[in-house]
Amino acid sequence: MKTLMTSNPISNKLVSTLFLFVLSITFAFGQTKTVVTEGQNITVTVKNVKNNTGQVMVALHTADTWMKGQGLQNINSKIENNQVSITFKNVTPDTYAIMVLHDENTNNRMDFDNGMPTENYGMSNNPMSYGPPQFSESKFEINTEDLEFNIRF
Repeated sequence: MKTLMTSNPISNKLVSTLFLFVLSITFAFGQTKTVVTEGQNITVTVKNVKNNTGQVMVALHTADTWMKGQGLQNINSKIENNQVSITFKNVTPDTYAIMVLHDENTNNRMDFDNGMPTENYGMSNNPMSYGPPQFSESKFEINTEDLEFNIRF
Protein backbone atom coordinates (compact mmCIF):
# COMPACT_ATOMS: atom_id res chain seq x y z
CA MET A 1 0.00 0.00 0.00
CA LYS A 2 1.31 3.40 -0.98
CA THR A 3 1.00 6.40 1.29
CA LEU A 4 0.52 9.68 -0.42
CA MET A 5 1.87 12.72 1.45
CA THR A 6 0.53 16.05 0.56
CA SER A 7 2.53 19.15 1.16
CA ASN A 8 1.19 21.50 3.83
CA PRO A 9 1.98 25.11 2.81
CA ILE A 10 1.79 26.35 6.43
CA SER A 11 4.31 23.79 7.73
CA ASN A 12 6.65 24.44 4.76
CA LYS A 13 6.55 28.17 5.51
CA LEU A 14 7.21 27.51 9.21
CA VAL A 15 10.18 25.25 8.45
CA SER A 16 11.61 27.81 5.99
CA THR A 17 11.21 30.64 8.51
CA LEU A 18 12.80 28.58 11.27
CA PHE A 19 15.70 27.65 8.97
CA LEU A 20 16.33 31.31 8.04
CA PHE A 21 16.16 32.32 11.71
CA VAL A 22 18.76 29.71 12.73
CA LEU A 23 20.94 30.65 9.76
CA SER A 24 20.84 34.36 10.66
CA ILE A 25 21.80 33.63 14.28
CA THR A 26 24.70 31.48 13.09
CA PHE A 27 26.01 34.29 10.85
CA ALA A 28 25.55 36.88 13.59
CA PHE A 29 27.68 34.93 16.05
CA GLY A 30 30.24 34.13 13.37
CA GLN A 31 31.01 37.80 12.73
CA THR A 32 34.07 39.27 14.41
CA LYS A 33 33.58 42.35 16.49
CA THR A 34 35.10 45.42 14.83
CA VAL A 35 36.22 48.33 16.96
CA VAL A 36 35.91 51.61 15.12
CA THR A 37 38.30 54.38 16.08
CA GLU A 38 38.19 57.96 14.96
CA GLY A 39 41.93 58.36 14.51
CA GLN A 40 45.39 57.55 15.80
CA ASN A 41 47.08 57.70 19.20
CA ILE A 42 49.96 60.01 20.07
CA THR A 43 52.06 59.03 23.09
CA VAL A 44 54.16 61.76 24.73
CA THR A 45 56.92 60.99 27.23
CA VAL A 46 59.00 63.48 29.22
CA LYS A 47 61.86 61.87 31.15
CA ASN A 48 63.75 64.90 32.46
CA VAL A 49 61.25 66.65 34.75
CA LYS A 50 63.43 68.44 37.35
CA ASN A 51 61.31 67.32 40.33
CA ASN A 52 58.03 65.60 41.24
CA THR A 53 56.40 68.85 42.41
CA GLY A 54 53.23 70.02 40.69
CA GLN A 55 52.04 68.58 37.40
CA VAL A 56 53.00 68.36 33.75
CA MET A 57 50.49 69.86 31.34
CA VAL A 58 50.47 68.49 27.78
CA ALA A 59 48.47 70.13 24.98
CA LEU A 60 47.86 69.05 21.38
CA HIS A 61 47.57 72.06 19.05
CA THR A 62 46.88 72.98 15.46
CA ALA A 63 48.19 76.18 13.87
CA ASP A 64 44.85 77.81 14.81
CA THR A 65 45.20 77.09 18.55
CA TRP A 66 49.01 77.42 18.95
CA MET A 67 49.93 80.02 21.60
CA LYS A 68 46.29 81.14 21.84
CA GLY A 69 45.08 79.14 24.86
CA GLN A 70 43.86 75.59 25.27
CA GLY A 71 44.78 72.94 22.73
CA LEU A 72 42.42 70.54 20.99
CA GLN A 73 43.22 67.94 23.65
CA ASN A 74 44.77 68.79 27.02
CA ILE A 75 46.05 66.36 29.64
CA ASN A 76 47.47 67.14 33.08
CA SER A 77 49.66 64.39 34.49
CA LYS A 78 51.09 63.57 37.88
CA ILE A 79 54.87 63.30 37.91
CA GLU A 80 56.44 60.06 39.12
CA ASN A 81 60.20 59.45 39.26
CA ASN A 82 60.79 62.73 37.41
CA GLN A 83 58.89 61.61 34.32
CA VAL A 84 55.44 61.48 32.73
CA SER A 85 53.84 59.61 29.87
CA ILE A 86 50.43 60.42 28.39
CA THR A 87 48.48 59.40 25.29
CA PHE A 88 46.21 61.53 23.13
CA LYS A 89 43.59 59.18 21.68
CA ASN A 90 41.64 59.20 18.43
CA VAL A 91 43.58 62.02 16.78
CA THR A 92 42.36 62.57 13.22
CA PRO A 93 44.80 63.11 10.34
CA ASP A 94 46.09 66.69 10.24
CA THR A 95 49.10 68.83 11.14
CA TYR A 96 49.69 69.25 14.88
CA ALA A 97 52.25 70.38 17.44
CA ILE A 98 52.57 69.48 21.12
CA MET A 99 53.44 71.85 23.95
CA VAL A 100 54.46 70.58 27.40
CA LEU A 101 54.76 72.63 30.61
CA HIS A 102 56.02 71.67 34.07
CA ASP A 103 53.47 73.53 36.20
CA GLU A 104 55.35 73.36 39.50
CA ASN A 105 52.88 75.48 41.49
CA THR A 106 49.78 73.85 39.94
CA ASN A 107 48.18 77.13 38.90
CA ASN A 108 47.38 75.76 35.42
CA ARG A 109 49.43 78.36 33.53
CA MET A 110 53.00 79.26 32.62
CA ASP A 111 54.60 81.69 35.05
CA PHE A 112 56.92 84.52 33.96
CA ASP A 113 59.47 86.81 35.61
CA ASN A 114 60.49 89.89 33.58
CA GLY A 115 58.97 88.30 30.46
CA MET A 116 60.92 85.04 30.79
CA PRO A 117 59.29 81.70 31.68
CA THR A 118 60.10 80.52 35.21
CA GLU A 119 58.82 76.96 34.63
CA ASN A 120 60.28 74.42 32.21
CA TYR A 121 58.56 73.74 28.91
CA GLY A 122 59.13 71.81 25.70
CA MET A 123 57.62 71.13 22.29
CA SER A 124 57.36 68.32 19.79
CA ASN A 125 60.52 67.95 17.66
CA ASN A 126 62.51 69.48 20.57
CA PRO A 127 63.49 72.68 18.74
CA MET A 128 66.35 74.70 20.21
CA SER A 129 65.29 78.25 19.44
CA TYR A 130 65.37 81.59 21.18
CA GLY A 131 62.19 83.55 21.61
CA PRO A 132 58.59 82.35 21.65
CA PRO A 133 57.89 78.79 20.50
CA GLN A 134 57.03 78.54 16.80
CA PHE A 135 54.42 76.16 15.37
CA SER A 136 56.53 75.71 12.24
CA GLU A 137 59.41 74.23 14.28
CA SER A 138 57.18 71.90 16.31
CA LYS A 139 54.67 70.69 13.74
CA PHE A 140 54.21 67.11 12.55
CA GLU A 141 51.73 65.19 10.43
CA ILE A 142 49.57 62.35 11.65
CA ASN A 143 48.05 60.05 9.06
CA THR A 144 47.45 56.33 9.54
CA GLU A 145 50.01 55.35 12.18
CA ASP A 146 50.28 55.97 15.91
CA LEU A 147 53.12 58.29 16.92
CA GLU A 148 55.44 58.56 19.92
CA PHE A 149 57.34 61.65 21.07
CA ASN A 150 60.10 62.02 23.66
CA ILE A 151 60.03 65.69 24.61
CA ARG A 152 62.85 67.32 26.56
CA PHE A 153 62.61 70.34 28.82
